[in-house]
Amino acid sequence: MKQKSLKYYIPLYIYTFISFTCELGVFDLLLQSQKPMSAVEVAQKLGTSEDGIERLLDVLVAIEIVDVEVVQGTAFYSSTDVANLYLAKTSPKSLHDLIIYNSQTIYPLWNNLVDAVREGKNQNEKTFGLPSEEIFSAIYRSEEEMLKFMGLMNSTWVIDGHDIVTAFDLSSFKTVIDLGGCSGALARELAKEYPSSTVTVLDLPAVVQTAQRHFAQQDDTICFQEGDFFEGEIPPADLYILARIIHDWKEDKNLKLLKKIHTACHPGGGVLIAEALLFENRRGPTMVQMFSLNMLVQTEGKEHPPSHYTRMLTDAGFRDVQVCQTGKSYDAILALK
Repeated sequence: MKQKSLKYYIPLYIYTFISFTCELGVFDLLLQSQKPMSAVEVAQKLGTSEDGIERLLDVLVAIEIVDVEVVQGTAFYSSTDVANLYLAKTSPKSLHDLIIYNSQTIYPLWNNLVDAVREGKNQNEKTFGLPSEEIFSAIYRSEEEMLKFMGLMNSTWVIDGHDIVTAFDLSSFKTVIDLGGCSGALARELAKEYPSSTVTVLDLPAVVQTAQRHFAQQDDTICFQEGDFFEGEIPPADLYILARIIHDWKEDKNLKLLKKIHTACHPGGGVLIAEALLFENRRGPTMVQMFSLNMLVQTEGKEHPPSHYTRMLTDAGFRDVQVCQTGKSYDAILALK
């Protein structure tokens, strides 16, 4: 039998090395340094062993994330443009928080993947000692954990948000509410693209307060409103955004929410859903299948093909459902009232 190519497995190792390096602060140190650094200098600054950091740096050189120059027998390391842009914490395009969240929260959950498959439910209780039904009590179990999750969401939409808000022409929607908009990153992308629209993030009080403390920007034009869109009132608006919300929950809860949104929505308004879409036969894309497996270990939901969203939106009363597959990590679905 023909062996599968190693190309399917190598990225997993690469991601692991990068996550460890982010946790250690290597990319930030190399970016801040005015000159290339030896392994001894890096180890001293970060409080690590010289041998360990040298081995890690050499792997990063091999995968072309770090550059190296040998001078009189000593290797001196410097950060690449890719590392500076996506892996250093201070970069506006940084994926640092996303990587840290995966390393410190997702990896522990995946240690119990076998039990998740056997039981068909998330592993929050076994991993964190919290009830499996209280998904966001687990995700928001402390301010530190809330910040990690919000950093993850912020990184996601800083990278992919523009593709979502430009997937369709949304200029006709003058009042927009991002339900569960977390740090406000996607709302900011929409506000930049459609400056004549009023954009509000509605999220739980603790999330809104944390967003305003840690993620507010001087030139912000978005607003924040405290609320629970599952249990409380949904304010009237022209457009509602549900970005990475539907995939967290079971279908009956999602359908109830969509019907509630339909009732609150102005005539001619709509809902914009951002999710990673499976192929209709569910045989890919591989990354979306992995996302769906992650929903098993962490939430009540799963990823779906376009037809699932079309059916749910139609059942909730929406019409003219349009799907845009962006070719990036997340796709967009627009439905009108």
